[in-house]
Amino acid sequence: MRALLLAAGVGSRLLPITATTPKCMVMINGRPLLDYWLELLFGAGIERVLINTHWLAGQVDAYVRASRWEPRIDLVHEDELLGTGGTVLANREWFQGQPFLLAHADNLTDFDVGGLIAAHRTRPPGHLITMLGFRTDCPRSCGILELDDRRTVVGFHEKVDHPPGNLANAAVYVFEPVVIDAIAGIGRPAVDLSTEIIPGLAGRILCVETNGYHRDIGTLESLRRARAEFGQRPRDHSAVGEGFI
Repeated sequence: MRALLLAAGVGSRLLPITATTPKCMVMINGRPLLDYWLELLFGAGIERVLINTHWLAGQVDAYVRASRWEPRIDLVHEDELLGTGGTVLANREWFQGQPFLLAHADNLTDFDVGGLIAAHRTRPPGHLITMLGFRTDCPRSCGILELDDRRTVVGFHEKVDHPPGNLANAAVYVFEPVVIDAIAGIGRPAVDLSTEIIPGLAGRILCVETNGYHRDIGTLESLRRARAEFGQRPRDHSAVGEGFI
């Protein structure tokens, strides 16, 4: 399976750090966030990774050229941001008509990549997406999920004052290639997955909840917490992923 890492965002909530550093290159305990992602994905057997760039792209390019995984990484630059769905659509041929993993690279996580893919392969009939979920300590700042007894996503509650629980969308997915048809159906190059595509597929999305670590590092406070919480974890992630509920 191939994977798309969305890494083009400006990261305005992380200023002043992101004035000189792209968000995916923010350091967490001596390593850029992107390094954790590539180790996680390639360690789980992902074949190739596509990374989109925009803000301070030269730093990402230089990191990839020096990486031990460079032969298995493809970079695509966006002069103008296309949105999460637009990036998928613009790189449709790269996915080779096969299911693919997509992740927002501004999260620090150690979820079980192989387990998520396995769950997708055994998903209920008619489901087009398998979504990673996690338990958040700040439900009002996340997209909270509502599930039925099959763990199918039947409702989304995006950053509401009184969310019905704390199971949140982790912004990691396995997509069937037919989802790209839905993106194309919007009829414009810039498309947002979370607002324009995914809500319309409620009832056809399986949620798999991770028992591992997962935190969005998109604010200075969440970055501080991630550095403190993740600081003592071993560098060797050969046993990465702590299973699913």
